[in-house]
Amino acid sequence: MKFNYDTLAPREQQLVKYGAIALVVVLIFGVLMPLDSSVSKARTRITKKQQDLVWMKGVAPFLAAQAPVNHGNGESLIVIVDRSARESGLGKSLAGTDPSGAVGIQVRLEKAPFDAVIGWLSRLSQQNGISVEGATIDGAGAPGLINAAIVLKQQ
Repeated sequence: MKFNYDTLAPREQQLVKYGAIALVVVLIFGVLMPLDSSVSKARTRITKKQQDLVWMKGVAPFLAAQAPVNHGNGESLIVIVDRSARESGLGKSLAGTDPSGAVGIQVRLEKAPFDAVIGWLSRLSQQNGISVEGATIDGAGAPGLINAAIVLKQQ
């Protein structure tokens, strides 16, 4: 069955015209514009994260050279990590610890403030000679909160 616009009654032709216009408007405002907005926001986030990475790489050597390393006064790695996490206000976010290799530990944090985690890791490095061997960090819903699995190693 073929569709022939010319054979339609004038009323049906108007209905087809207005339907086509409505379809185009819905496609533009309901699909294309939100999609374009999402792509634009994603590009902005990527650019910001790239700038943050460049900044972090630039500051890392400076931070590493700042304070003398104190190797924990003979305390075990788990004791140092637990104590320092609580001192940094991360006690409620500390979800668990597991051994990782001979001299490492994996720490799990849930709904932890990102800034507090970064400060805590910095203090662990500067004051105790503990380094981050690996980390997985995900957003935890609210802005600024993260879930993290961080592998720490005592030097």
